[in-house]
Amino acid sequence: MTRGLAETTRSSSGRLAARPTRIDVLDGGAVDELQRRAGRRARILVVDDHPSNVALLKALLTRAGFDNVSATCDPREAAALFVAEEPDLVLLDLHMPVLDGFAVMEQLEHLVGEGDYVPVVMLTADISPDTRDRALEAGVADFLTKPFQPTEVILRARNLLAARFRHLRIHQALRQREQAEEQVRTDAVARAAVLRAMMDQDQVRPVFQPIVDLRSGEVVGFEALSRFDAEPRRPPNEWFAEASAVGLGAALEVHALRRALHELDHVPEDRYVSVNVSPETVVAGGLREAMAGVLPTRVVLELTEHVAVDDYDEFIEAVAPLRERGLRIAVDDAGAGFASFRHILRLSPDLIKLDLELTRGIDRDPGQRALASALVSFAAKVGATLVAEGVETAQQLDTAAAIGIRYGQGYHLGRPAPLP
Repeated sequence: MTRGLAETTRSSSGRLAARPTRIDVLDGGAVDELQRRAGRRARILVVDDHPSNVALLKALLTRAGFDNVSATCDPREAAALFVAEEPDLVLLDLHMPVLDGFAVMEQLEHLVGEGDYVPVVMLTADISPDTRDRALEAGVADFLTKPFQPTEVILRARNLLAARFRHLRIHQALRQREQAEEQVRTDAVARAAVLRAMMDQDQVRPVFQPIVDLRSGEVVGFEALSRFDAEPRRPPNEWFAEASAVGLGAALEVHALRRALHELDHVPEDRYVSVNVSPETVVAGGLREAMAGVLPTRVVLELTEHVAVDDYDEFIEAVAPLRERGLRIAVDDAGAGFASFRHILRLSPDLIKLDLELTRGIDRDPGQRALASALVSFAAKVGATLVAEGVETAQQLDTAAAIGIRYGQGYHLGRPAPLP
């Protein structure tokens, strides 16, 4: 019996198929293998008002290796036995006094769990089409015609139990997946609560790394970076990734952006603050919202090589009002991959930031120095200014300045820190 699933096997002629094999030559190992894969002994319930039929069926099933068979000759006991034994297969007589097979089927239907599948085989000598159709409509999976053929009894039982155990494995796998998904949802709720508390308790603070004119040594701006004072201690990129995973990516970005822009009052008016905001947040209006009341001329929006712009036209339209009022755009990680050059060609940035891996080898690797020099020329031709990131030594600084890079940023020039 099943809710939503009923099976029967017929030959091409429409009659129920039975292999003409003697029970004596059946592969007894097939039953053991079936039960081994199921991880338990098959439980079979026999309901027939004739004790001789019950005895015969129990003997046949036990001989085939199905040794967990319960039975009753009183159909009124069927429902209670079904609950107590939790059978994997029911062999149910059709014509019985007091309650016939159809009445018992109605009782059992309410006892089968939602989505469960317990096959029922109808035992009958009545092979009329009307009876078979009614039985199939009631959820019967198969039929055994009286008088019973031993081989047919075992084959049909084994086939239906195989279907039952396949269903159990699928049902178990689905339940495990649902439990895993529920655990993921529960974890996400808990992680989101931590992030919300972190923002509410102001545990996200900005630090600022200076950007320096390599010719004069003057500070021309700062890149705003975020630091997190919450537990567990982890790098900022992991906090932002966590927020994105639980649907709070934009909220955390906007929160960090507001905290950084709030410090503009402590930045000299001739210097800018560079901020990192994802294209999704820009398109959704988060940048515009966070910059309410802020002079766009004092802000640079950075886009990294590692952040894709799904729709450049949409992004350009979203940022256009702020660019018209003086917002500048910087493309980060130039030279690290194709995406940064695509950003440059589509967005016409004001600043191009050289990938720090190029900067680190610029003083000793002729190839990297040549590429950086080419980017200096490229930046000039597209009307942008080049910034060398990751300047950590005096030699890198001198080489960058010598090949014409205008600005620099890195530990040699200043570490990220709160504004004085």
